[in-house]
Amino acid sequence: MKEKQLFDYLERLSNLLRNEMRTEGSEYGLQPIQMEALYYLSICNRYSDTPMGVTEYLGQTKGTVSQTIKVLEKKGLITKNADKNDKRLTHLKMTLEGKTLLAKTIPPPKFSDACDVLNQSESDAVTEALNNLLKTLQKKNNLKAFGTCKACRHNIRNTDGSCLCGLTKEPLSEKDIELICREYE
Repeated sequence: MKEKQLFDYLERLSNLLRNEMRTEGSEYGLQPIQMEALYYLSICNRYSDTPMGVTEYLGQTKGTVSQTIKVLEKKGLITKNADKNDKRLTHLKMTLEGKTLLAKTIPPPKFSDACDVLNQSESDAVTEALNNLLKTLQKKNNLKAFGTCKACRHNIRNTDGSCLCGLTKEPLSEKDIELICREYE
């Protein structure tokens, strides 16, 4: 296997994507870390939309994430809400403005244009290979997987077709099971 060549391609793609996110975000006065946090909040579930979830997903310090959240809140892109059952928890929700901004910027238009050169089988093969590489690297690094509830071992499908989280014993909607969770196993 050509690990060095694969690393070089992924590293270069990562830098190009970061530059595109920097460009897209700068039009709205946002840094890449703020764009990444906003993106995370768009794909995580209600158990993971916390400052700790953002911290774990981005691999950043609590201080960096705290400052990031302050900027996003000040710009009206997210709101902070106390948990109804546990007042120690804060949930971060994207506002309509945040969702609108994200829809315009992620994925960056140039990335979408570049993906258009792949046919369906190439796109599927790249997606599967990168998914396998990601899972393997997360296991090697002992990092949280942040997978979707749909594929989680805690997701219980009831006989009536509804879903239940085995950890929280709370019902999961069809939308819930499509989102990522920090408790994924």
